[in-house]
Amino acid sequence: MAISPLLRLVSAALLALLAHAMAGAPAAAADPGRGQARPNADKNSIGIRLLEIPANRTDDPRSHLFIVDHVNPATTFSRRFEVHNASNKPQHLQLYAAGAGISHGRFTFAPERTPNELSSWIKLNRAAIDLPPHDRASVKATVAVPAWAPKGERYAVIWAEVSAAGAGKQEGITVVNRVGIRTYLDVGPGGEPPTDFRIGEIVPQRTEDGQPRIQATVANTGERAIDLEGQLSLSDGPSSLSVGPVPIDHGTTLAPGQQATVTIQLGDDLPDGPWKFSLTLTSGRIDRTQTGTLAFPQKSGTWGLAASTDSPLTLPLALAALVALIAGASLLIARRFHTRRKSPAALSHGGDLT
Repeated sequence: MAISPLLRLVSAALLALLAHAMAGAPAAAADPGRGQARPNADKNSIGIRLLEIPANRTDDPRSHLFIVDHVNPATTFSRRFEVHNASNKPQHLQLYAAGAGISHGRFTFAPERTPNELSSWIKLNRAAIDLPPHDRASVKATVAVPAWAPKGERYAVIWAEVSAAGAGKQEGITVVNRVGIRTYLDVGPGGEPPTDFRIGEIVPQRTEDGQPRIQATVANTGERAIDLEGQLSLSDGPSSLSVGPVPIDHGTTLAPGQQATVTIQLGDDLPDGPWKFSLTLTSGRIDRTQTGTLAFPQKSGTWGLAASTDSPLTLPLALAALVALIAGASLLIARRFHTRRKSPAALSHGGDLT
């Protein structure tokens, strides 16, 4: 039986719908991520970096920078890291773990050597090390999670620190320089809890000095902390202008259930718009993208209207629509086929009655 024009039209619409939904589905991220504490730019700097990552996290950019793991209670594991003396003189480095937390969209460090639960579980094989100029050394950190440890994610930092007496006007003051590796450890039975986040309202503004800026609200909807990276692109602006990609301001970290604002600073003399935008944010393996249109306000120190965002059908909804449309098309075809088969018999029966 030949395919009717109606069925061809339905099939084309279904394929377009499914392709659009799959294009909008989230995919794993492959962003290089933000580095851990790095050496200062001056000649007396020190550095630190991880040397080991778990085999099951090689595709997670955060695990190349931080200690990110999920373990059961009564688990012990280790990670090797490297400290580096980038200065032209010998350095005496103090090595220790201290507490940390997440507050108001930032990863926060406890003052000095203040401990917390996780830092008390971390033991280093060296408490101090003397490094010649431009030399480096490997250190081992062992994390022993007690059997009684309750479920949940904890945060700490492994620090390398150098201190020296101040000179000149700073005489009598100890100058401390330290770099560290963040630790995100989730404890609990079973598999690792999910990581997820959602991009909410996106609002353009102009600062008091007229600089265009965009702020996006992000909510951590998963059960692990996230460190956000990302970029914004503008297109189809006045005179077909395009801008970007422009990176977001670094440093936004959210614990589960927390929400914060991500900021993107844009260049001078940017027209008001309207613009099409694409904002992509990533944390480790996860990325989320929001698209739509926006326009900046004309006056300095004011906010514009919230961006109009695109809302493509999700893949599950598209698949449900696909099934429903196929069922409807099949029923229509079956009825037409059945009608065509009955038609000759009905005519013959009508002839007998006359």
